[in-house]
Amino acid sequence: MNTDLEKRIYAAIANPQNVGEMENADSVGTVGSADCGDMLRMWVKFKEDAQGRKVIDRATFQTFGCETAIAVASVATELIAGKTVEEALSMSGADLSAPLGALPPMKIHCAQLVEGALRSALAPQSAAAPAAPATPQATTLFDQLHSGTASEKKVKVVLRPPAS
Repeated sequence: MNTDLEKRIYAAIANPQNVGEMENADSVGTVGSADCGDMLRMWVKFKEDAQGRKVIDRATFQTFGCETAIAVASVATELIAGKTVEEALSMSGADLSAPLGALPPMKIHCAQLVEGALRSALAPQSAAAPAAPATPQATTLFDQLHSGTASEKKVKVVLRPPAS
């Protein structure tokens, strides 16, 4: 990675924005990458703006991911505030990570992870789809990883030592 990008990533992770669970979120989305083991959950709260539109009031995230995933999620939660669902869904991983600069090819999956969590949280539920049976949802990413559904999918979490 180039030095300028590294500086922006380290600045974003030194003071990450919107980290943690959000009580009373209107929507939650979770994604994981089998390729790298990263997982990300995003919570979204809506409000009505001055024009009467439903917009994103606030978004938070929690992740088991690398520094780049944390940095992208942090800047993305800031970028989507005030946007409608349609506006936020139109944003690509590159759009969501733009404040950091162009990511190297080996880190593009971090932006795609954030994009996936956002889409998971905002994707409209199909009215034609049959309702899923009510099952209790894990409340945290840690709980989800340790729930029966996560272990049935054979998710493996490997803790990495902090970067020096």
